[in-house]
This record gives sequence, structure tokens and C-alpha cells, in this order.
Amino acid sequence: MTLISRRGFLAASAATLSTAALPRFAMAQNAISLSAATRVLDVNGRAATVFGLEGPSGQGLVLNPGQRFRASLTNRLDVPTLIHWHGQIPPNEQDGVPDLPQPMLQPDETRSYDYEPLPGTYWMHAHIPLQEMNLLAAPLIVRSAEDVAADRQEVVMFLHDFSFKAPEEVMQEITGGHGGGHDMSAMGGHAAPGASMDHSGMQMDMSSMQGMAMDLNDYNWDAYLTNDRTLSDPEIIMVEKGGRVKLRVINGASATVFWIDTGGLSARLVAVDGHAIAGLEGSRFGIAMGQRLDLDLELAGEGAWPVLASREGSKERTGLILATPGATIEKIPALGEADAPAFDIDLSQELKLRASDGLPSRAPQRSHMVMLGGSMQPYVWTIDGKVWGDHKPLLAKTGERVEIMFHNMSMMGHPMHLHGHVFQVVDINGKRFDGARRDTVYVPPMAMVTVALDAGEAARWMLHCHHMPHLQTGMMTELSISA
Repeated sequence: MTLISRRGFLAASAATLSTAALPRFAMAQNAISLSAATRVLDVNGRAATVFGLEGPSGQGLVLNPGQRFRASLTNRLDVPTLIHWHGQIPPNEQDGVPDLPQPMLQPDETRSYDYEPLPGTYWMHAHIPLQEMNLLAAPLIVRSAEDVAADRQEVVMFLHDFSFKAPEEVMQEITGGHGGGHDMSAMGGHAAPGASMDHSGMQMDMSSMQGMAMDLNDYNWDAYLTNDRTLSDPEIIMVEKGGRVKLRVINGASATVFWIDTGGLSARLVAVDGHAIAGLEGSRFGIAMGQRLDLDLELAGEGAWPVLASREGSKERTGLILATPGATIEKIPALGEADAPAFDIDLSQELKLRASDGLPSRAPQRSHMVMLGGSMQPYVWTIDGKVWGDHKPLLAKTGERVEIMFHNMSMMGHPMHLHGHVFQVVDINGKRFDGARRDTVYVPPMAMVTVALDAGEAARWMLHCHHMPHLQTGMMTELSISA
């Protein structure tokens, strides 16, 4: 998915200038139409019907600098749904969690949204795990004035994992028929007594963990997609000789951590989760579910450059190809030569990230420790030993500086996502530092990660693992903020 080229920018700029001359009330009438609907993909030569989010120009939305998020969302599915604007901070009633506070959108129903968006690389998805597993997700790109002024092409790399089986059947296989029946669509169910298995009493450290088996992947998907395509027929994006590219990587996968490999291209990581960081040079960066990476790429001369996303702990991969006109494009196998390593067990990548614009220094007025637990048998994942519906909210007051320490006592990593807030990573395994600003932080097995935030709107804001099978079995709590 390419957003705009350098030459296309000139036409777009002229259109923006002419739009700027319109009366404000005229612009206010132009709500963007967005539809949740079914679509058909070709996955390795086989047709697959999946969900999607269709905007005026295809899957997803792109907003220009200063443009409000004014959208009319229509449900064209035959089931109720609701969309969450991941990483954005709309008013709580527009946040998109079923029944908290708005009910789900019924078939053929339309609902309006209107808020001032944060600039950067974001995405949107159903806050119903089984629907997100069926690809009800798409990019949400909010361009900045700097993006418009920059002499570079913008490309989106939207990653997903895919199964030909229905999500309900996938969950049955993952759970072995146990623990997968927790109804997260209504967000109000209770798990059966004794269903959760809390490991928070286990005392372990990294040295003892090395001798234990980490659970990297709990399902082997049929395909791994970049912009809805596999490497058997990858998207080929035309680029200029010697040009510059801003690559916006979004991990929309249900349960897959990826390594992004730019190969022979020099890359500079400039933002995570939509927020600028001090640039980090490299050619390989990890990205957990729900997270985003902005990479600045420099193209040397003519040629074709694959950008690959390898699944951690295995050989499977996906990707796209950047190519100058007339370049020779070689076939890329869907399997790499060796298994990709586990991602960031020691959080060495996260420790290198520094926010360009961090939170003002303040002492925390409230601190919470959150224990992440669970197991593969029975397949139940918990926060503080509880599943959603039996959970105990984290409390705060609007304006308070809050610190949340995630302590992972399970053998799987958990990308933890907080709604309605941008937080800053401030401590990793007892090492204090001024880390990146994010909305989703990865907590590997037996690790401790602390984030700081200033409590926002008085409301109930969800806090959950962004691994969809974990969320489906109840791995969610809330940050309950009072005025």
C-alpha cells in the first residue's frame, strides 16, 4: 500500500490549498465513509472470504495534516461489530469497545465519529477478537505537516496472520476444546470458577528461565500476509532511483511477532506506535502485535529491494518489494533458510529507544503492579490471576501521574495495550530510563516493564494483551479513572 509519491505530492498539495480556501462549514459536511464488510482474497491461489474496513480509497484511511477524524461507520456485515481506533485518543464513548459505553453496531446500522486525531502510524480493528482474527482490521494513517513537506514516498506494510478455518475453529484447536469459550464479544462474561491458572506465586529469574521452554507461537497459520498478499504474489511498489521511502509497518496480526528485515537497504527507525524517537540505525527490527514502526529508507541507485517480515521462532515470512522501473524482480521463497530468533527476550531493542518528546518529569502519584499469568494447559491467560468479568480495575484520578509495572510470570510474551492514553516506557527489569512513548508495550516471559502516563478522561479504559487468543480467553482488565 503506497500512500503518495513525490510527484503525486504536488497534485495533492494543490488540492489541499484549494480545500483550505473553502468555508469551514463546507469542510465540516464531508464525513468519510467507512464500511465493515466482507471481501475475497486470493491466498496462494485459493479464494478466501474475510472481513475488511473499506474507506474511500480501499482498505483503511489516510488523513491529511489538520484533518479531523470525521467518519460515518456502516456495518455491512451480517453480524454486530464495533471498531476501535488503536492508539488514538477519542472521547471514551467513541473508543469502540462493545457496551463500554456504546452498544455494538447492528447490521446495516451507521454511527458517526468525530475527534481530533494524533498524527502518525495507527490502525483500526474490531474489538471482538474472533472478528479481528478474520481480518477486520486496516491502516489508519494520519499524515503530519512534516510528512507533506518531506521529499519521500510513503509506503504502508500491514501485516497479518491468516487461516482458511473459521476463527471459532482456530480457537478450538488452540485451546484443545478447553478455555476458549469465554465470550469477549459482549465484554461482560465471567469465566467458570477455577478456570484461571495463576502463576504469580512462582519466583523465577532470567537465568532459571533459560532452561525452560518459551512458548513463542501457539498456532501455525495457513499464511502470513503483507497488505493482504503472500510472497507467492507480493505487492511490488514502484520507487524512484535513489529515492527516499518512509515505510510505515503495522503489525495487525492476531498472534504473530515479526522481525522486519530491510536486507541491503539502510534503515533508520524514527517512530514507534506513532510517536517520534531518537533515530536508531539498523536493518532488522522486531514488532509485536498491535505495535507500529516507522522506518526511513535510503534507496541506492536502481534495483529491487525486498522488505521481509519473518515470524519469530520459525522460517515463515511475508513481505513486499520496492523496485525501480525496469528492475529484475526475483521470486522470494515463503520459507527462510533458518528459524528467526525469539523477539527481544532481554528487551535489548526496547532499551535502545528514546522518546523525542517524553513526558514531563513528575513523581508518580499512583503505582500499580500488574501480574501477567496463564498457561497453555488449560489455555487461560490472566491479569492479576483474573479473567475479564472477574477482574479488579486499576484506579486513578484524572491528571494523576500513574505508573504501571507489568510483571510477566508466564512463558509467553504479552503485548500490553492501553486505550485512551499514550504512555512512556520508564523502567525495564529495574533499569530506569527515558524510553519510547507508546500505546502497546511488549513484555517477554519473566520480564518486568514499567510505563508512566498522565491519567486522562474520567472513564473506563481497557488494558489488555493484544494476542487475540489470549484476549479471547479473558486477558483484559481496565484502568478506571475518576474525576
